[in-house]
Amino acid sequence: MQKLLKFSRLVDTVTSKLGSLIIWLILGSTVISAANAIVRKAFDNSSNAFLEIQWYLFSASFLLAAGYTLFNGEHVKIDLIYNRWSKRARMWIDVFGFTVFLTPVCLAVLYFSLPFFWQAFRSGEVSGNAGGLIRWPVYLMLPLGFTLLLLQGWSELIKRLAFLKGLIDDPTLKKGEKTAEEELAEVIRQREAEAAAAAAAKN
Repeated sequence: MQKLLKFSRLVDTVTSKLGSLIIWLILGSTVISAANAIVRKAFDNSSNAFLEIQWYLFSASFLLAAGYTLFNGEHVKIDLIYNRWSKRARMWIDVFGFTVFLTPVCLAVLYFSLPFFWQAFRSGEVSGNAGGLIRWPVYLMLPLGFTLLLLQGWSELIKRLAFLKGLIDDPTLKKGEKTAEEELAEVIRQREAEAAAAAAAKN
């Protein structure tokens, strides 16, 4: 299990570093979009290449950030139901989800998208728009993004199994975030302090 946890830490490190870089793709897409709009309005001129590259950058940021989103626990969950279960029950639900849903879906996307990318790469496929860009870089984002998501999914699976074995602390708790027990204890301490202050004021 320790070797698996080492693999998990490596994946988490890579995911974290990539996540801090991916934000620049969003900035690049925004700047190019604004510049293209200004040129089109001010000089009545535009470029399909600039339009397409902003789509490429946005697609890349969306797909490459999927693993980072999972790493930070920001993926969509039905919190109303999910949070009603005990911590161990939630961990088992995650284990089931990563094993039965996330892994097969990622593998299926990789199976179908890799030949799609390879065909475009070999043929040098270019956009049908005048002045358009080559297509394979944006096709590459699909298998690359789902590979990163798959690896992060396996990392999360390992951490949850390790937690269930009592080897690590709660992996879903963000750094600096308090557990429900800690929050309850803080509320109790605050109320006791308020009650003590009120009693002292009466005396």
